[in-house]
Amino acid sequence: MKPYLAPVWLPGGHAQTIWPLLIKPKPLKFRRERWTTPDGDFIDVDHLDGPQDSPLLVLFHGLEGSAQSHYALSTAHACKKAGWRLALPHFRGCSGEMNRRPRAYHSGDSDEIDWILRRLQAANSGRQLHAAGVSLGGNALLKWAGERGAAAAQQVTGVVALCAPLDLTACGHHLAHGFNRIYTQHFLKTLKAISSARLRQFPGLFDEAKMRQAINLYQFDDIVTAPIHGFAGADDYWRRASAKPWLKSIAIPTLAVNPKNDPFLPAIHLPSRAEVSPTVSLEQPVGGGHVGFVSGNFPGNLDWLPQRLLHFFLFEAS
Repeated sequence: MKPYLAPVWLPGGHAQTIWPLLIKPKPLKFRRERWTTPDGDFIDVDHLDGPQDSPLLVLFHGLEGSAQSHYALSTAHACKKAGWRLALPHFRGCSGEMNRRPRAYHSGDSDEIDWILRRLQAANSGRQLHAAGVSLGGNALLKWAGERGAAAAQQVTGVVALCAPLDLTACGHHLAHGFNRIYTQHFLKTLKAISSARLRQFPGLFDEAKMRQAINLYQFDDIVTAPIHGFAGADDYWRRASAKPWLKSIAIPTLAVNPKNDPFLPAIHLPSRAEVSPTVSLEQPVGGGHVGFVSGNFPGNLDWLPQRLLHFFLFEAS
């Protein structure tokens, strides 16, 4: 499959990141399952059903994403056309209803990834199961694959990570400057609202006044995300949750796609061939933005990303 090439009518990483929100695919009807987690919480998994003997693709969404995110819908349309089944697990609190426990989800939540994949594989009757992750979901999936090494092959045929923020420290600080602050404010708006609701469930969980005063992701993660998920602070969280150090330990077919103009992660922090295992393929196109990958004539379409996913699992993950 040809590498991604951004259309000439949509220049720049910011435009390529924002435009997909304006050409979002039409919604599809999913079948929703609610799963009880081992610690008594729940997650919702949306399914696109298909032939029982067809491959199953699992797609993990990004920060504050869901099955209704543009990349999830474009992937769902592609799977429906190809006759594949699709599972879209929601991280805790992302399916439209607050979860029951103090914890939520985070960029290095590989144990949650493992539990979800094991449950899906157990119900898959030995058929092919492919896993992909977008942004935060891609980082957590790559970390899971690195931690499990060769054992990951017991769950999946391979993994694809799209625009994963592989170096969370570099990503987090980069999002605090210039035009990138628009993305930070977008995330903080929903993160703060959900965190305030969580405090009503669990009073005293963190300092609400400091949370509301947070102006960047570092401050928010230091006050909220890190302590409720067992990290000493934002620095500790970002260091321990980053997938980049785990790329050398991955032992299954893996594709990591990271555009060099992604506003979330400067190209200087992308991994080199020497920093990954032989089973990891690096694809670092000049354009694409953050989970943009718009293609075609104006106003464009979002076909490239799902086609890249299907092509990898059909022809390259062997």
